[in-house]
Amino acid sequence: MRAVSDPLEIIVSDPTDQSVQALPLDAWHRERGARMVPFAGYAMPVQYDGIIAEHVWTRASAGLFDVSHMGQLMVHGDRADDALETIMPGELKLLGEGRLRYSMLLAADGGIVDDLMVTRRGGHFYVVVNGATKHDDLDVMRHRLPRTAIDHLQGQALLALQGPRAAAVLERIVRGVGALSFMQGAAFPLAGVSAWISRSGYTGEDGFEISIAANVVEQVAERIMADPLVKPIGLGARDSLRLEAGLPLYGHDIDRSTTPVMADLAFAIGKRRRAEGGFDGADRILGELANGTPQKRIGFTLDGRQPVREGSRILDDEGNEVGRVTSGGFSPSLKRPIGMGYLATHLTTPGSVVMIEQRGKLHYATIAALPFVPHRYHRKVPA
Repeated sequence: MRAVSDPLEIIVSDPTDQSVQALPLDAWHRERGARMVPFAGYAMPVQYDGIIAEHVWTRASAGLFDVSHMGQLMVHGDRADDALETIMPGELKLLGEGRLRYSMLLAADGGIVDDLMVTRRGGHFYVVVNGATKHDDLDVMRHRLPRTAIDHLQGQALLALQGPRAAAVLERIVRGVGALSFMQGAAFPLAGVSAWISRSGYTGEDGFEISIAANVVEQVAERIMADPLVKPIGLGARDSLRLEAGLPLYGHDIDRSTTPVMADLAFAIGKRRRAEGGFDGADRILGELANGTPQKRIGFTLDGRQPVREGSRILDDEGNEVGRVTSGGFSPSLKRPIGMGYLATHLTTPGSVVMIEQRGKLHYATIAALPFVPHRYHRKVPA
């Protein structure tokens, strides 16, 4: 796996560094005492009141995240779904209006170029990609789909309101938004303009993502923050929340060296796509679905309070390296260290014990089913 710096260990950004861009809400974050760090080419708020406090608040109430570093793309054309299905393994032809789908941009060998969200929105597809990879994603998509129009929506900001009180908070501002179900979006009037709001997020909690024009995002953030149930949440808690939810972070838990099957993301490969293939890396990926992979992504827990970090070696009982840690940290919800990594498939049975070597010290880890904390997405119950 490619090693990438832990976002909680990134050096505080140098305000004179011209390579680090400012988010539309940069001054807003600094006024609230945010500690800013460079991440994905932007100065990002890593914390305001402390990572654990912000994590716990989001699990209990509602947290507002600025994720405007993410790439927002529009893909349009008469056969945009056909085109996207050549580079993504998801079922897009049958995707309903306003429906979201988690998918992946694939390399020719089946490696994951990026993971992303795709929404059918009117006559086009709205695609949200990771901030650190968005320019590479655009290059790949434009090269692979030369006859398909792909626009980068650089004038849009993106906020995420997450937590069990998020729906109540947002419904008071945007009437009707609470009727959305998980992985569904629609346009709503907000701050005098049209906002695209989807019931989605990357914390494992119920919540919403709000795409809004950058020139009005500050007044939207202020309006949401006026509710005492909401606090601003930084990058640190976003990482610990997604780790508890068992959600992979691109560049850490997945990258071009991993396939969807290795990463335990095969749920994103539609039934028709499994039968027909026709997407980049299909031969390899369908072969892995049928025959398995030598390694796969797993979760693990440790006793005590000392987490193990990305890059630590996973060993079997004879001291042989059988995997690597890709994410690790302390779980505020479980009050114990947790992590994810890749492990030899024959050792991945939940409850099995392996050793993890970090800086010459051995830690015993127990393989755990993912997610560590149950997801609380809002799904409509069939009538």
